[in-house]
Amino acid sequence: MSEILITRKHRLSAKKARIAAEHVAADLQKEYELEYEWDDSGVLRFERAGLHGELRLAKGEVTVLVRLGFLLWPFRASLEREIHLYFDERFA
Repeated sequence: MSEILITRKHRLSAKKARIAAEHVAADLQKEYELEYEWDDSGVLRFERAGLHGELRLAKGEVTVLVRLGFLLWPFRASLEREIHLYFDERFA
């Protein structure tokens, strides 16, 4: 299984960071048909066939971990670029 792990700093309040994460998840759900939900510990978990992961918020930091199934390995670089673009837009 291939993984994408990205951690970025941000200057958003906890409330605004959660709203930004929710926007990212909604965009991904619409574009890539991902299902997502917040768990009890405040981690946003998402999945679809061949892909699952999580987004964690900490003070001044956002981390995403994506695990790709075998069939999505060839798309790893483009998916990683998309994540960086989402972070640039939502957590700037």
